[in-house]
Amino acid sequence: MLLYLLVSASMTAQTASTAENYLTTTAQSGEDALDLLDKYGLASFSCNVSQFLKMNDLRNNRLKAGATYKLPVLVVIYNGKSIRTTLNLTDWKTAKRIEEYNKMAQQKALRPDYFIDNKRLWVPWHELYCQDTDLPKTAAAAIGGFKNEQERDKTTPQIKVQSGGEKDRAGDRIFSILGPAYQKTPLLNRSLQGKVFYLISGHGGPDVGAQGKRAGRTLCEDEYAYDVTLRLLRLLLSHGATAYMIVRDPNDGIRDGIYLDCDKDEEVWGRLEIPYDQKERLKQRTDIINALTEKHLKAGQTNQTIIEIHVDSRSELQKQDVFFYYRPESVQSLELADHIRETFSAKYRKAQGDRGFNGSVSPRNLYTLKETYAPRAVYMELANIQNDWDQQRLVLQNNRQAIANWICHALLTQ
Repeated sequence: MLLYLLVSASMTAQTASTAENYLTTTAQSGEDALDLLDKYGLASFSCNVSQFLKMNDLRNNRLKAGATYKLPVLVVIYNGKSIRTTLNLTDWKTAKRIEEYNKMAQQKALRPDYFIDNKRLWVPWHELYCQDTDLPKTAAAAIGGFKNEQERDKTTPQIKVQSGGEKDRAGDRIFSILGPAYQKTPLLNRSLQGKVFYLISGHGGPDVGAQGKRAGRTLCEDEYAYDVTLRLLRLLLSHGATAYMIVRDPNDGIRDGIYLDCDKDEEVWGRLEIPYDQKERLKQRTDIINALTEKHLKAGQTNQTIIEIHVDSRSELQKQDVFFYYRPESVQSLELADHIRETFSAKYRKAQGDRGFNGSVSPRNLYTLKETYAPRAVYMELANIQNDWDQQRLVLQNNRQAIANWICHALLTQ
């Protein structure tokens, strides 16, 4: 049962000018923190998760069935005029999102009435207090630094579509592999024009890779690696790169949920079936990449890079930062791996100053590193899929987007 806590005065978007009064709810059997936050539309923002753990003095995501917990949602007295004047907001888009959040809560029967009727406005924590600009609040913001869609549309040049895409009637670039919600991919700039990227998401097809458990659900390595890789693909395309998604799922696209369903219908570039034998799978991918590399080398495109993304599996007690392997004896590969690692370290310092970053860089003779000859090749492991804390790096959509953003930033600045 929900408990409504009232606020007697307004608050600004910078700081709460009143006592912090939060919405509370009771955990159901089998729910963990992410399940609970997802039910209330809050799990997509990592700052909501952090605030939830902090305000409830929790060290992990486990909840006690029947216990009452504070949610990162402030309940504010609505002044009867507008959300903006109630909260002293200048940004009408923020006010509009808060309004839509309240509508969603009523439609999902999370609240029995509407804020206009009972004067109790629900304000999600992330709308006022999330400061990490690397975690986009909208799909439009996820592919660039524009403040709104109007600004994006004004500055997006009309261009010829790149390989792998097509145009719709409005002239938008369409890449169907990205899925219906993200397939429109405007060209933000040409920063990566002339550069070629081969993106490999680990495993796929008959091999789902490492598996973890969370709230009774199975997490499959290949699904989360694939989603992060697709997000990186979209970013690279938006900056004018030629980019190949080597492992491809015909129907998944970029997904924003916590739990990504495990399946085995992935293919590889050219709509080829993925072999069951591991060595055959790896040879198939390297043969494809080498053929494409040769094609682009003949066309004079020497700036070519392989990025391979996996999820690690270790003891469930072991936290593991993102770490990187590079092609042995390849100076270019080492320099890129070091630069991506330094980018991650800098981003963590900005987002979580006291956290630190312990990701490592080391050489390794992995098949797709040693058997390919594109000039640069980096292989990365995103998290420990067995560890409860590390899993948040995977299951929160904004964390997956942040990883893709940070990799892309490194590729843009190296």
